Order: sequence, then structure tokens, then C-alpha cells
Amino acid sequence: MRTVADDLAAHAARHPGRVALETPEGPVTYGRLAARTDTLSRLLGAHGAGPETVCAIAVEHGADAVAAIAAVLRTGAAFLALDVTQPRDRLAAFVRGAGTRLLLTTSAHLRTLAPDPDLPTIRLDGPATPPGPPAAPPAPVDPHALAYVTHTSGSTGAPRPVLVEHHALDAYLRDTARAFGLGPDTVALQTAPLGYDASLRDTFAPLLAGGRLVIAERSRLLRPDGFAATVRAHRVTALLSTTPSFLAHLAGRPDLPAPLAGVGLVASSGESLRPFLAAGGRRTVPGTLVNQYGPTECTMTTTRHRVPAEPDTAADVVGTPRPGTVVRVLDAGLAAVPDGTVGEVYISGAGLARGYGGDPARTAECFLPDPYGPPGARLYRTGDLGRWGPRGLTYAGRTDRQVKIRGYRVDPAEVEGALLAHPRVGGAVVTAHTDERGRTYLTAHVTGDLAATKDAHLRAHLARSLPPHLMPRHFRRHDTLPTTRGGKTDRRRLTVGDTR
Repeated sequence: MRTVADDLAAHAARHPGRVALETPEGPVTYGRLAARTDTLSRLLGAHGAGPETVCAIAVEHGADAVAAIAAVLRTGAAFLALDVTQPRDRLAAFVRGAGTRLLLTTSAHLRTLAPDPDLPTIRLDGPATPPGPPAAPPAPVDPHALAYVTHTSGSTGAPRPVLVEHHALDAYLRDTARAFGLGPDTVALQTAPLGYDASLRDTFAPLLAGGRLVIAERSRLLRPDGFAATVRAHRVTALLSTTPSFLAHLAGRPDLPAPLAGVGLVASSGESLRPFLAAGGRRTVPGTLVNQYGPTECTMTTTRHRVPAEPDTAADVVGTPRPGTVVRVLDAGLAAVPDGTVGEVYISGAGLARGYGGDPARTAECFLPDPYGPPGARLYRTGDLGRWGPRGLTYAGRTDRQVKIRGYRVDPAEVEGALLAHPRVGGAVVTAHTDERGRTYLTAHVTGDLAATKDAHLRAHLARSLPPHLMPRHFRRHDTLPTTRGGKTDRRRLTVGDTR
């Protein structure tokens, strides 16, 4: 099958001088990127990389990271991209859990990682060409061979290695470029860190389309002022992997007028977009805003919804399935529920991962035979709740987040949206707790200019739109809300220690 690396080589053949990457070290043309990819492909071949060979890539995000991933894809092997800023023990666990057989890194990171001395290693800052004669051209890639190993974010438990095949990754990237209308004029900003599957969308969808990818220092992008300045300086036109938490962070900075000026496309994912929309955040995005939904286990995105300029803030619409995928809303007995009725979301189709590496029991628990599909078809049980409607799928929360308070089924996201509508609240997360008498209650964690805003004022604001059982018992003020490396709110850190 044809891979993304083949398309990058084709772009280089037609337009070798076109800039593919803008990096802190300077621009990188398609010609130079293709040459580096070719060199690394031959190095990988000389080390025996091929189908089912997992190659860990431990480098800073930049030209070598892009070339290394493309080279692994070209050889038909699989990559494990690592976020080198994470703790060494965590990275070592990822390398072991993925069944890594080859490590691509630099001398500096090699010293830091201190991998198994028996693990073959390619130093990307070593010799520019492999010793001896060039290796033979790679064989055609098997579409059902393993393409990459990524890990779940850990927001709902310990991270697990997820195994995704070449056909799933390739179809997804091509569909993304097509659905978003990406092309040679696209200037996309890399926002997701390496080690998260969203970084693959950020990186390769625009390059597949012949566009330009901007790679900036992550510390700069985490600051709203630095982010806005980067967007302006590079004339960014597309953001493919922003989280609602970060969009809310931008919207909460009135000192940054039009931080997304010139950006024609913002695609959000990772969390519910509803609280951001309920707070009036849609006006922060002047161009197209797309709400993406899909778990890691289904190759990043399953459904998309183009959010209108005047969105319905009473529901979190995530839209219709992308080509090749099927979404089913089922009850506990795997029977389809009527349209408009909440059930659990199951996903079938070409995007499904093989399963979890080294965990057949968990794989069997989450990847089920699809009783409605052809022989051999599987369903992924997402743990999400949803319902079908005229605009497609509406996200209705998590089975593991919904709680009962005074007999009512409660989704904390509804309270978060109401809090964000307060003019002085910049961020809001609501967590559920149980007191010493076994009663469930809510705690609201808020950020913003709240020095003169008492809890009573926040309660009065909520009382205008929420029933009494949705009223938080406590309000906790924070300078900032903790986030995971992937940019999602880290709810587990907020739940620790709240027992009052």
C-alpha cells in the first residue's frame, strides 16, 4: 500500500524547494525532508526493521522526528513516538510495554533514557549515511501490519499500549486532509506533544496535502500570549488538535484581542466542547470550528461536527461518522436504543485498533464481536454515553463520570458549562465526591478574577439555570487548573484530598 512517506517523496520530487517545516532551527524544505527520510529508511533497513518491528523514537519534536516517523512507515515497521520530557521510568515502561526492538534517539537522550543495553540503537546525530552499500528498496507495506503504538491518556486509568495498523492510520490521515480541505496553502501549527496520537494528525495531515507545518517551542505554546504571537508570526491557518480547555484559556484572556485572527480552521478534541460553547467561546474562533470525537482505540477521530456561529449550547453535538466507520448507540444488552435515547457508544469499522498490547483480557473486554456487522466485524466499547439526533451523535458524558445525587442522574459537565457563563470565571471543572455519610456531592474548581466574587454570588448565578441537586457544595479557587501533557484537564489531581 502507499504510505504518507510516499506522498512526501512525491511532493519533494515536484517541489523540492517548497518549505515543509518551520522549526526553531530554521525552515526545512520538502526536498531536504525527503532526503533525510530516505537516509533513515536505509538505516532502518540495515538494522532489519520490517513488518511488526516496533521502533521507539525518542527525540525532540523537529525535522528528525518527522523524518524518523515517515521512515518507519516507509519500511512497513511500527513506531512508538515518545515525549522525551516525561519521566524516564515512565518512558522506559512505554518502551518495554510496546515490545520495542529498535530505538532511534540522539546521544543526549540516550544518556538520559539509559535503555536496555541489549536494545539496538540508531543515533540520529551519528553518521549521515549507513555503512556499506545502500539497502534494497523497502517491500510494499502490508496494510494490516502494525503502524504505531500509542498509549491511552491515562485520564480514566493507567495508560495502556494501543496497537494501530497501517491501513487505519493511512485512511484516517487522508480523510482528515480531505475533510478539512487542506492543501499547499495550509499553514498548520503543531500543538500536540509527541507521544500522543493527536500529534500524528497535527504533523502528517498537512504534509500529506503539501502544506506547511510550524513547530515551535512547547513552552511558548502553553502561554496564551506566546501562542497568539506564534499564530500571528507564522500566519497560521489551521489548528488541528486544540483541546476545549486551551480554547477556554484563550477566551479567558481579554487582554489578547483576536488571538486566532487569520486561523480559518480550528479542530477541537479530547474533551467535551459544550462548556466552552456555553460560556460564549464560539466568538473566540472567527473561522470554522470543528468538534471532533473519537477514542485512541479508533484511530483518533470517529465523528466530526462543524459548529455553527450560533451553536446550541444545550447539547454537545459531535456529528456524523467519517467514512469507513460505524457508530452504534446500544443498551446494556447490546440492543440499539431509539433515536433521542441515551445509550452507550460503540464504534465499528476500519479505524479500530488491534487491541491493547500484552493485555488480551482487556482487549476481549473492550473489543467485542459486532452482532450487526459482517462476519469478523468488531465493536469497540467506548464507555461514553450518547444519543442519535438530526445532527448526528450527541455526546452525553462518560459512564464513569455520571453520578447520582438525590436520586437524579448528574453529569458534572452541565455545571461546568453554567459556571463558565459567569463573566469572571475563566476555567471550571466539577468533581464528584462522597462524604462520611455516603452522600455524593459536587465540588467546583474555578479560575479567574474572583477576588471580589463570593461563593454566594456563584451560587446565585448557577441557580438561574440549574436545579438544586446540581449545586456544588464547595467552590475551590485555583490560579490555574492542572492539565495532562496532552492538554486535557487532569481531574484526578483535583479529586485527591477533597473529603469535606
